[in-house]
Amino acid sequence: MNILTIIIIAIGLAMDAFAVSVATGATYKKPGNNHAFKMALAFGGFQAIMPMVGWFAGLTLRECIRDYDHWVAFILLAFIGGKMIYESFKIKHAQKQTGTLSATMLLVLALATSIDALAVGITFSFLLAGSLAIAIIIIGLITFVLSYAGFYIGKSFGHFFETGIEAVGGLILIGIGVKILLEHLFA
Repeated sequence: MNILTIIIIAIGLAMDAFAVSVATGATYKKPGNNHAFKMALAFGGFQAIMPMVGWFAGLTLRECIRDYDHWVAFILLAFIGGKMIYESFKIKHAQKQTGTLSATMLLVLALATSIDALAVGITFSFLLAGSLAIAIIIIGLITFVLSYAGFYIGKSFGHFFETGIEAVGGLILIGIGVKILLEHLFA
């Protein structure tokens, strides 16, 4: 798996966090000055940690499913992508609220938006021929930047982008899954 593929996967994974950041920016009237930074740090941190957890879980399974690991990767990425597309149509538009997200709510959102990264980490344990550290750094940084920007985009443009962005992220992950499957079947 090359760096470009990892970057594309990172962008796809970050779409959940981006959508939540946009919604948060649009929802809260008076967020704290460092709210965008805290949100981006939580989302980027969880998106970086979860692939590592998935990697270690996948290492225990790798020997058992080596002959069809490409199918597992395809199914996981297609499922995650499909789930993201489905959920993009379920997003409810919230009314403006005062205050900021509590630390507990922020951690719950960070965990919820990073579950997909756990499954991708399992896929990495089968397919990643390079350094896991590089993939983790790329995923964490891209999620941080997109979440930070998403907050301010939400503040400025509201829910205009929210639904479509998560669907695009899902399509990206499905496309990567198809690419992996085709490479292993025909290479």
